[in-house]
Amino acid sequence: MTKQPGDSPAAEPVQASPDADEAGPEHPDAAVDSLAASTPSTLGRADLLAPGAPALGLLALGWLAAMLWSTRAAIDSAAAGITAISLSAFALPGVISAALVAGTAFALFGADLLAHRGRDRATLRFVAAVASGLLIGLAAAFAINLTYADTATTNVIAGTTAAAAIIGGGIAATRTAPVIGAVVAAGLGTLVFVVAFSRARSPLFDLFGAGETQESLLSAAKWVSRTESLLAGLVAGMVAFGYLTWARRRAARRSDPFTLRWPAYLIAGAGPGLLLLVAEVVLRIGGRRLLDLAGALSEADAVAQTSLGTSRVDNGIWVLFVGALTAMIAFGRTLGPAPVDEDDPDGE
Repeated sequence: MTKQPGDSPAAEPVQASPDADEAGPEHPDAAVDSLAASTPSTLGRADLLAPGAPALGLLALGWLAAMLWSTRAAIDSAAAGITAISLSAFALPGVISAALVAGTAFALFGADLLAHRGRDRATLRFVAAVASGLLIGLAAAFAINLTYADTATTNVIAGTTAAAAIIGGGIAATRTAPVIGAVVAAGLGTLVFVVAFSRARSPLFDLFGAGETQESLLSAAKWVSRTESLLAGLVAGMVAFGYLTWARRRAARRSDPFTLRWPAYLIAGAGPGLLLLVAEVVLRIGGRRLLDLAGALSEADAVAQTSLGTSRVDNGIWVLFVGALTAMIAFGRTLGPAPVDEDDPDGE
């Protein structure tokens, strides 16, 4: 029976005590309701959601499609099969990097949908993320086999692209989705920057003293490559920092219990460099046949493939460290002095 305010004077103290009222036999589910109210729902778990995941997925898929189209156009324009092999070996690293980012972005979107539906179990999230990467990989491989010329290199390009997308899906299976979202955004920004930077290479060669001698050309190429890596690392770190700042503020507006500490910014800033290094591993394992064919064309091609491989590894390492350092410095500048407790009993 529910007590009313005017029933009896003795009932007043009982009603005035919320603890006694909640613990009474008339409210057996009060403790459970209180616990549910104090525990954030899965939908409110900001560590499981990546802001802008659909947009990142679409952008990454668009970039992969653009890379596949440009590679096909370059191969089809080759006058001879030998030139096609050389162009394929030159374009494959960009395709693999794009597939790795696209697989990660699309799988992140799939995992985000699971989190919205309240299905955030680790096993289910991992299976969904890998399946999403597999879907992108199979779609890309099918598109390559359907639109590319039937050559000895087509299956190599298709297979390595699919493998990169599947690995990207596995990367997206982590539960700290905002960090992976930052890695995807920064990685996509880095890839776009590298392509845009290609227009500035010729002026920079002249700026760094490229002349008619072999030594001057090699020296200028080294400095151009370092400049590109340094700027790409700065882009990676700033984009990662901006994305995580957006995620933190978005969670604060929604009153989600979500905080980001310095390791999140460190990993996000280093993420694009790690993706480049993973892409290089996929290239050297899955694309070994194509690289060997390109290197066997001539002694100059063998030297060029070795030089390009070393340059890609150096670029990945530079982007990793510069990106991590940039994101950490940007995060550190947002930190203020430690608050002083004026009610300290010691009077300090």
